[in-house]
Amino acid sequence: MPVLPEKIELERITLFKSRVTDAEEIFYAYASKPEATKYLSWRTHESIDDTRTYLSIVEKTWKQGLQASFAVRLKDSGRLIGACGCTFSDGVFQVGYVFSPVLWGMGYATESCRGLVAEILKVKHVNRISSFVDIDNHASARVLEKSGFKMEQVAPEYFVAPNQGGIRKDARIFSYPL
Repeated sequence: MPVLPEKIELERITLFKSRVTDAEEIFYAYASKPEATKYLSWRTHESIDDTRTYLSIVEKTWKQGLQASFAVRLKDSGRLIGACGCTFSDGVFQVGYVFSPVLWGMGYATESCRGLVAEILKVKHVNRISSFVDIDNHASARVLEKSGFKMEQVAPEYFVAPNQGGIRKDARIFSYPL
């Protein structure tokens, strides 16, 4: 059973439940962009079919109550500019986000992260809200800090970076104070 709403209205953007019908926009906005996916734990998409396959899984796991993935759209134009979401189990939420490189530095990641956390805080029995970022991804770490997260630790070889040659990378672990 889904835990979060399918739509979250914020000041400049709206978060909508990601759907397979968003595949082409997602592919061209960020999923096919090596600079956008460099630090992520999933491979850069090589075709729109890669994006469709990913979104099919997202729709299935949303229905199963395992995660919530949102397409982020500008309110004024409806343009898809990125994504944010979270996985969750037993009151533990892990958030993440990715945005079109042409819109970096405009505050959209921070706005979406803050909005998502606000919705998570409405859920009963939230035990933890966390995130992790590649040790070299300073911009993403700053988004988490501006969204109220605190860095807990640096975890050695925490995840495999498929877009950096498949090497194990250190990560900064963040949590949101409850």
